[in-house]
Amino acid sequence: MSDIQPRPSEGFDLEVETLIIGGGAAGMVAALSAKEAGQEVLVIEADALATGSTALSAGLIPAAGTEIQKAAGIEDDAATFAADIQRKAQDENDPALVQAMTETIAPTVDWLHTKHGLQFSLLSDFDYPGHSRRRMHGLPSRSGAELMDALRTACEKSGIDIICERRATTLFHDDIRILGIAATRPDGDTETIGCAKLILACNGFGGNRQMVTANMPEIDQALWFGHDSNQGEAVQWGQALGAATRHLGAYQGHGNVAHPHGILITWAVITEGGIQVNNAGERFWDESQGYSEAAQAVLSQPDGKAFAIFDDRIASVARQFDDFKHAEEQGAIRTADTLPELAAKLGLPADALQDTVESLPHAGTDQFGRHFDKPPLAPPYCGVRVTGALFHTQGGLQTTEKAQVVHADGRLFPNLFACGGAACGVSGSGGSGYLSGNGLLAAVALGRMAGQA
Repeated sequence: MSDIQPRPSEGFDLEVETLIIGGGAAGMVAALSAKEAGQEVLVIEADALATGSTALSAGLIPAAGTEIQKAAGIEDDAATFAADIQRKAQDENDPALVQAMTETIAPTVDWLHTKHGLQFSLLSDFDYPGHSRRRMHGLPSRSGAELMDALRTACEKSGIDIICERRATTLFHDDIRILGIAATRPDGDTETIGCAKLILACNGFGGNRQMVTANMPEIDQALWFGHDSNQGEAVQWGQALGAATRHLGAYQGHGNVAHPHGILITWAVITEGGIQVNNAGERFWDESQGYSEAAQAVLSQPDGKAFAIFDDRIASVARQFDDFKHAEEQGAIRTADTLPELAAKLGLPADALQDTVESLPHAGTDQFGRHFDKPPLAPPYCGVRVTGALFHTQGGLQTTEKAQVVHADGRLFPNLFACGGAACGVSGSGGSGYLSGNGLLAAVALGRMAGQA
């Protein structure tokens, strides 16, 4: 349990200018930004290796107006991106925060690409729900693990100190000024670190089952697919200090995790024309709404399971993701030349599956309101059993558009900043407001602003 205390009477074991708690994407970008601004920086990470929730994702960063987009002939800008975010979240987000993130993220991606050597390229062969332009930027393997490796390498080359296996447990303060922290070492001893500025980049609270149940009970039975260090320390510290929180019921779910393999199946298998069916071989919702909404939709089905049905054309698009190739290697993806054969491999009623697939419109809108404009499914067919999962929370500490934490009475904490899962993002108040990539948008954009502050 995290706690707060006044200044330690014996002083601090060491002191730094900028201290960052958390070594995920948010922490690494904050560290690179602070170092560039001439600050003395120290990152502490609870795990043996700095990975965070980012390493479990596809590592895709949405950004509008990048040089990479321009080179691909895509016209996009921050205002268009902001409108997409607000439309998905039904205008529940702070407009100033949305504007700040969407204006910051493109130059940040360009900066990571040109200055720090991250080899981003644009996903140009399929669309994510809710995005009016193709703006997802990813590294070659389309994996968050590669993104984290690249960010760690950039920090090491920049001479940034990253100390792992240090879990922050106590925050020291004088009213609203942060003085430092206490952290536990692997041997159980505690060391204290004073700081002039503290950046909370220690993720959300998806790994804390009590906090999940209290704030988002509709998803508390979902498979936890995030990083176990998401225990909610940032929110707990903030609440103890009197900080404002916002949208604690917001989260990113995913309804396409292979079961029982536990491997993420890219939503491209759906956006390219695939569908989801239940144990009866029947569709049950409009899959084009998005993968976050899919978590609840799938969990509401018998046994909390469903099946993604697609074909080899779609699989060829999905194979750009390492996770999908891994799922094929593990035997999670079943293939067949006919629908009855695929049904037998998946344990579905053959007639029902065949009727479901053959009744899909070749073009136009179906009974669920989904619009189809892709080629109809054709042999060889593919299928995978999936379940719903919780990836990370989207609510958190309320910040200004410069990532500075706000007190409940409206004052600003003068030297406390939050980014990534520690801060309230731009996904509205629940699970349906999440626009693809919002997690890394908040991590990278707020991390950049917090580091520069």
